Amino acid sequence: MKMIVAAISICFCATVFGADSGNLTRPVERKVDVIGLMREGKVDIHLAPGRPDLSDPPEDVFKIYDNMLYVSGRGFGYMATKDSFGDYHLVVEFKWGPNTWGARKTRTRDNGILVHAFGPHGSSGKTWIPSVESNIIEGGMGDIIVIASSKLPDGTVLSPSVTCEIELDRDGEKRWKRGAPRQTITSGRVNWEKRCEDWKDVLGFRGKHDLDAPVGSWNRMEVIAKGDTLQFIFNGQVVNEAFDVKPSQGKVCIQTEGADMFVRRFELLPLGQFKEKWVTAGQ
Repeated sequence: MKMIVAAISICFCATVFGADSGNLTRPVERKVDVIGLMREGKVDIHLAPGRPDLSDPPEDVFKIYDNMLYVSGRGFGYMATKDSFGDYHLVVEFKWGPNTWGARKTRTRDNGILVHAFGPHGSSGKTWIPSVESNIIEGGMGDIIVIASSKLPDGTVLSPSVTCEIELDRDGEKRWKRGAPRQTITSGRVNWEKRCEDWKDVLGFRGKHDLDAPVGSWNRMEVIAKGDTLQFIFNGQVVNEAFDVKPSQGKVCIQTEGADMFVRRFELLPLGQFKEKWVTAGQ
């Protein structure tokens, strides 16, 4: 198999970019291939420093493998576009590899796509960036996680926010329910509509209503960013939605969290142009 290590800018700090920075982002008008941006060195990588269990070099954690993006999982952090984007249809096609590592070796395979990311790299717990996450985790595909920054040196906190239609499940956890009362979230999670209430953080977890393809088969995560709204689609089904999203633009990132993953498609497309139907594995 052919392997290429792309020329990537490795960053552990960045200038603050905020929703009120005045940097207006034009809608995506033609396809943006994020794997292509990686080949061109137009991405940044941030990995949490000082982790004894997983601390491979960034160029080994994110690399081009057989014309796909391979995320080894041997680190905690993310790869981010240098540019910011708004008004797009994001399509990510991925499959899990066989490996889990470190403290998550026996835990659910975990990753995520971050949209509307802004602010200093690693400013959330030295690991993440303020953003809205479309969760990619066994049993929780399409959960929304709002990631705020830790307190910055000047004392401020960068807090994205979303407004979702929310009901409480059996255990009092927030989950999306179309038509339910709206609630604004500035930190934390809104579970996808049918997340199993008995979810456990164990390798291979699968709930009754989960849409995940078998490990080693392809899945598709879509995020439609239109104005200040986000719609999350997993394997052809709408699983979550958000309104009044702040900021409504930003960098796009893919995480690494202790499980390996292959990504054959990572594209931002103009709104209204993506028409491909998802075919479930085995059909």
